[in-house]
Amino acid sequence: MFELKTIALFLITAVAEIVGCYLAYLWLNQNKSVWLILPAAISLGLFAWLLSLHPAATGRVYAAYGGVYISVAIFWLWVVDGIKPTAWDLLGVTFALVGMMIIMFAPRNI
Repeated sequence: MFELKTIALFLITAVAEIVGCYLAYLWLNQNKSVWLILPAAISLGLFAWLLSLHPAATGRVYAAYGGVYISVAIFWLWVVDGIKPTAWDLLGVTFALVGMMIIMFAPRNI
């Protein structure tokens, strides 16, 4: 159960980070409303708070989170940007997620 909760929290965290960055991107590069900065800031604040909820050491959490972020970013590429991931993208996601699982779920003597 710990593993599922960890992965779910990482997924929600990644979405919050990507949404916050994407909204800022829309304002800065797509000439959208400056008011997008408010939900962007809220989303990025939520991202930081969610990342702090993990009980593991922060360095380990940040390193493992990177693997989940990569997978969510590639999914975003497909769903939001409309660009189908390549086999190389999917291979990279696979390696990133395997790395995340090793970092977060390997047995440890604490």
